[in-house]
Amino acid sequence: MKEGLYMIKLAPSILSADFSKLGDEVRRVVDAGADYIHIDVMDGTFVPNITIGSPVVKSLRKTTKATFDVHLMVEHPETQVKAFAEAGADIITFHVEAAKHPHRLIQEINEAGCKAGIAIDPGTSLAMIEELVQDVDMVLIMTVNPGFGGQEFIPSTLDKIHMLSHEIHDLGYDCDIEVDGGINPETAALVTSAGANVLVAGSAIHGADDAKAAIDAIRAAEQPHVCHDHLHEE
Repeated sequence: MKEGLYMIKLAPSILSADFSKLGDEVRRVVDAGADYIHIDVMDGTFVPNITIGSPVVKSLRKTTKATFDVHLMVEHPETQVKAFAEAGADIITFHVEAAKHPHRLIQEINEAGCKAGIAIDPGTSLAMIEELVQDVDMVLIMTVNPGFGGQEFIPSTLDKIHMLSHEIHDLGYDCDIEVDGGINPETAALVTSAGANVLVAGSAIHGADDAKAAIDAIRAAEQPHVCHDHLHEE
């Protein structure tokens, strides 16, 4: 392993899977070395598309013991926590843009037995989550606009990853940085260098004939994170 690496986690997104054989697709990527299964939940309101609900997650839970990383791209996420926790979610992430009472929602997720994550869109400032980072297990930075798979990575999100990584490091928080959108071996090198350690990849993995080779290629692209604020310290 390269010196200074964090051992990134890979979270294939089922949004890019073949929905006609979803259970088989989940097993395929888990067998190929996936750490998490990223489950995008869309309600057709917060984002234009509609995907799946908790009954599908409950059915998928029977196929694997892998960590289920549920990403709620919905209005009123507080109404969905109980159902997805009972369906088998391990991590539940909601968007700060959709939450009226985010601290309460984090507590509800924890009380339901899940780890809590908070997500922000590419156009949302980190200032929106400044008072929340210390209370969550993960921050998800969207590197594309949410709602559709297969979009191109937005380079300006790298600055946001850098700044959040520095904040977590400097304040001693225990919090993962997840990125979602346009992740492939090339962009994996950029986001890991910026400080991300959980990478969501959709078409790069589910669209590959050899899922293991695709996962291995993304892992091999990991770069050590350099905390630029401390470059000149002795």
